[in-house]
Amino acid sequence: MILRTVLVALLLALAPPAAAQELIGSYTAYIGRDDLYNSKGARLGEPWQVLRQDRANFHRFGIAQPGDEWDPFFGSIENRAAMERMIMNGRIDPAARRNLLQGGATVFVRIYGSGGVGRYLDVTVAR
Repeated sequence: MILRTVLVALLLALAPPAAAQELIGSYTAYIGRDDLYNSKGARLGEPWQVLRQDRANFHRFGIAQPGDEWDPFFGSIENRAAMERMIMNGRIDPAARRNLLQGGATVFVRIYGSGGVGRYLDVTVAR
Protein backbone atom coordinates (compact mmCIF):
# COMPACT_ATOMS: atom_id res chain seq x y z
CA MET A 1 0.00 0.00 0.00
CA ILE A 2 2.79 2.44 0.87
CA LEU A 3 4.63 1.58 -2.37
CA ARG A 4 1.50 2.28 -4.39
CA THR A 5 1.02 5.64 -2.67
CA VAL A 6 4.65 6.56 -3.32
CA LEU A 7 4.33 5.57 -7.00
CA VAL A 8 1.18 7.64 -7.47
CA ALA A 9 2.82 10.64 -5.79
CA LEU A 10 5.91 10.26 -7.98
CA LEU A 11 3.85 10.04 -11.18
CA LEU A 12 1.86 13.13 -10.21
CA ALA A 13 5.05 15.05 -9.44
CA LEU A 14 6.60 14.17 -12.82
CA ALA A 15 3.52 14.91 -14.93
CA PRO A 16 3.18 18.34 -16.58
CA PRO A 17 0.70 20.56 -14.76
CA ALA A 18 -2.74 19.77 -16.14
CA ALA A 19 -5.09 21.54 -13.77
CA ALA A 20 -6.63 24.65 -15.29
CA GLN A 21 -4.34 24.42 -18.33
CA GLU A 22 -5.85 24.36 -21.78
CA LEU A 23 -4.58 24.06 -25.31
CA ILE A 24 -4.06 27.67 -26.41
CA GLY A 25 -2.40 26.96 -29.74
CA SER A 26 -0.48 24.51 -31.87
CA TYR A 27 1.62 24.48 -35.00
CA THR A 28 3.64 22.26 -37.27
CA ALA A 29 7.05 23.31 -38.59
CA TYR A 30 9.88 21.82 -40.59
CA ILE A 31 13.25 22.38 -38.92
CA GLY A 32 15.59 23.38 -41.71
CA ARG A 33 19.19 24.59 -41.78
CA ASP A 34 18.17 28.22 -41.14
CA ASP A 35 16.56 27.14 -37.86
CA LEU A 36 19.74 25.49 -36.53
CA TYR A 37 21.81 28.72 -36.40
CA ASN A 38 21.22 32.01 -34.67
CA SER A 39 21.39 35.41 -36.35
CA LYS A 40 25.17 35.57 -35.76
CA GLY A 41 25.76 32.18 -37.40
CA ALA A 42 26.39 30.21 -34.18
CA ARG A 43 25.08 26.62 -34.08
CA LEU A 44 22.25 26.20 -31.59
CA GLY A 45 22.52 23.32 -29.13
CA GLU A 46 19.27 23.22 -27.17
CA PRO A 47 15.77 22.31 -28.39
CA TRP A 48 14.25 25.52 -27.07
CA GLN A 49 16.87 27.55 -28.99
CA VAL A 50 16.05 25.81 -32.27
CA LEU A 51 12.29 26.13 -31.75
CA ARG A 52 12.69 29.77 -30.78
CA GLN A 53 14.82 30.46 -33.86
CA ASP A 54 12.26 28.70 -36.06
CA ARG A 55 9.50 30.93 -34.71
CA ALA A 56 11.62 34.09 -34.99
CA ASN A 57 12.48 33.12 -38.57
CA PHE A 58 8.81 32.60 -39.36
CA HIS A 59 7.26 35.58 -37.55
CA ARG A 60 10.02 38.19 -37.57
CA PHE A 61 12.24 37.47 -40.56
CA GLY A 62 9.74 35.88 -42.98
CA ILE A 63 11.93 32.76 -43.40
CA ALA A 64 9.84 29.62 -43.73
CA GLN A 65 10.27 26.14 -45.09
CA PRO A 66 7.49 24.10 -46.72
CA GLY A 67 5.43 22.72 -43.84
CA ASP A 68 5.86 25.72 -41.53
CA GLU A 69 2.56 26.93 -40.11
CA TRP A 70 1.48 30.15 -38.46
CA ASP A 71 0.83 29.95 -34.72
CA PRO A 72 -1.26 32.25 -32.51
CA PHE A 73 1.34 32.58 -29.73
CA PHE A 74 4.98 32.97 -30.79
CA GLY A 75 4.55 36.05 -32.98
CA SER A 76 5.36 37.92 -29.77
CA ILE A 77 9.05 38.32 -28.88
CA GLU A 78 8.09 38.01 -25.19
CA ASN A 79 6.40 34.67 -25.79
CA ARG A 80 9.41 33.42 -27.78
CA ALA A 81 11.62 34.43 -24.85
CA ALA A 82 9.48 32.25 -22.55
CA MET A 83 10.06 29.18 -24.72
CA GLU A 84 12.91 27.78 -22.59
CA ARG A 85 10.76 27.78 -19.47
CA MET A 86 7.82 26.32 -21.37
CA ILE A 87 9.90 23.41 -22.67
CA MET A 88 11.39 22.78 -19.22
CA ASN A 89 7.84 22.66 -17.83
CA GLY A 90 6.66 20.44 -20.68
CA ARG A 91 7.72 17.31 -22.45
CA ILE A 92 10.17 16.30 -25.18
CA ASP A 93 11.65 12.80 -25.16
CA PRO A 94 15.40 12.23 -25.73
CA ALA A 95 15.01 10.78 -29.26
CA ALA A 96 12.82 13.72 -30.28
CA ARG A 97 15.43 16.09 -28.84
CA ARG A 98 18.19 14.49 -30.93
CA ASN A 99 16.10 14.58 -34.12
CA LEU A 100 15.18 18.20 -33.54
CA LEU A 101 18.80 19.26 -33.03
CA GLN A 102 19.90 17.44 -36.20
CA GLY A 103 17.37 19.32 -38.31
CA GLY A 104 15.54 17.89 -41.29
CA ALA A 105 12.66 16.96 -39.00
CA THR A 106 9.05 18.04 -38.65
CA VAL A 107 7.85 19.22 -35.24
CA PHE A 108 4.33 19.40 -33.92
CA VAL A 109 4.10 21.77 -30.97
CA ARG A 110 1.12 22.10 -28.64
CA ILE A 111 1.05 25.16 -26.40
CA TYR A 112 -0.74 24.84 -23.06
CA GLY A 113 -1.63 27.59 -20.64
CA SER A 114 -4.45 29.72 -19.37
CA GLY A 115 -5.61 33.27 -19.86
CA GLY A 116 -3.39 33.62 -22.92
CA VAL A 117 -0.25 32.86 -20.87
CA GLY A 118 1.76 29.86 -22.03
CA ARG A 119 2.83 27.46 -19.30
CA TYR A 120 4.30 24.47 -21.10
CA LEU A 121 4.87 22.87 -24.50
CA ASP A 122 4.33 19.34 -25.70
CA VAL A 123 6.74 18.74 -28.59
CA THR A 124 6.54 15.76 -30.96
CA VAL A 125 9.24 15.28 -33.61
CA ALA A 126 9.00 13.16 -36.77
CA ARG A 127 11.77 12.40 -39.22
